[in-house]
Amino acid sequence: MSPSIAQAATTPEPRPNLLFLLTEGQRWDCTSIAGHPLLKTPHMDRIGAEGVRFENAFCTNALCAPARASVMTGMWSRSTGALDNKTVHTPLPTEFSVFTDQLREAGYETAIVGKTHLRNGLQERYWDYYLGVNAPVTNYYTPRMAEGRNGKIDPPKVWNEGYCDDFVTDRALAWLQQPREKPFALLLWYQTPHAPYFRARRHLDLYNGVPIPKPATFDDDLKGYPGKPTPFRAADNKIGTTDTSDAVRSVEELCKDYYAGLVAIDENVGRVLKHLDEQKLTDDTMIVHSSDHGYLLGEWRLFDKRLMHEPSIRVPMQIRYPRRVPAGTVRKEMVLDVDIAPTVLDLAGLPPQKQHQGRSMLEMLDKRGPEWRHAWLYDYYEFPGSENVAPHRGVRTDRHKLIHWYTQSPQEFELYDLEQDPGETQNLYGDAKHATVQAALKTQLAELLQAIPERPGNA
Repeated sequence: MSPSIAQAATTPEPRPNLLFLLTEGQRWDCTSIAGHPLLKTPHMDRIGAEGVRFENAFCTNALCAPARASVMTGMWSRSTGALDNKTVHTPLPTEFSVFTDQLREAGYETAIVGKTHLRNGLQERYWDYYLGVNAPVTNYYTPRMAEGRNGKIDPPKVWNEGYCDDFVTDRALAWLQQPREKPFALLLWYQTPHAPYFRARRHLDLYNGVPIPKPATFDDDLKGYPGKPTPFRAADNKIGTTDTSDAVRSVEELCKDYYAGLVAIDENVGRVLKHLDEQKLTDDTMIVHSSDHGYLLGEWRLFDKRLMHEPSIRVPMQIRYPRRVPAGTVRKEMVLDVDIAPTVLDLAGLPPQKQHQGRSMLEMLDKRGPEWRHAWLYDYYEFPGSENVAPHRGVRTDRHKLIHWYTQSPQEFELYDLEQDPGETQNLYGDAKHATVQAALKTQLAELLQAIPERPGNA
């Protein structure tokens, strides 16, 4: 064998680029590929159509900062200590790596652009380019964001360059257009459609005159939320009556502004995909699309997230990388935010980290590794705080859900058969017909809490 042939046989394939699109509060059903009757998202749809779409994807703590920490570390909140939004200016403990650390060590240039909003905004980690707001939201037209390059980040300043997520995309594209010899890892994290739901000017009249049907459970609060526990009924995230800065006055206003925000994001996603196409980089780039959490759009007359109910915890999850993922794949297994970090490393040809509590989704697609999960732990902590949602935890299986409201006396529970009752309208807890299932779910919840270690000092 000639030296050139031998060298070619042993030279590893170049690592793929990464484009990780994380939206803000996008529900699993809010893309047109998922069947939404009104919302059109052709560019997000393309990712799922040309890759894999997971129909049952979830966050493990439906709140911005904790969810983003789980995405980056592959760990549950209870293990990292990133429990809520209150400690957002405290750095993530250095004992925990984030997946971009491993990518950098493997030769990647890394950038994070947009709404960072997790422990310290990850400013203590090295970034070749950084443009971020470490807060729930910033002004949509004069955003206050910190920018930095080559590991150094300047103090935040106010920018006046148009609609925030258009501006963020402009900066991401400018970074992508720089010459480089290394693969890139771009985390493009949008803040839209977070309250107060400012629209891009081009969408101010979008959906005018379009009827918005109210959810089937919209009037259930007038009936006393049948079967719902006291802390559920006491939460403040109610349309028309909330006393918070994120006040929402009608379900029509909420939905139309929310959908218009996602249209703006989809347009910007299209701009980035167009650049990759023009540079012939699309098939050499692993594209991951997900969201930090879901969102209530009038179910039980509620908005926001936090609760363990399906609209709050279910998110989109799509991956496009034709070298590893067949186009048009749709899977129903339950995948989680803690699976993203090990999946990205797997796509890059890198091993998982010992700290990872999630698993690479490619194990499922490749039919390798242990059987995929059939149950997982949800754990919400922030209280008192915005929207007044009490701490609760629970177990979600392929068919059932048990929610435990454990901080008050007496403690309360919710139990749902999601196969028979996907809208979670019939609380079966205490029903003798479901005693066996109830007992089994309590055992599973205890086992999951035992299996996922709690960081010392958690409140």
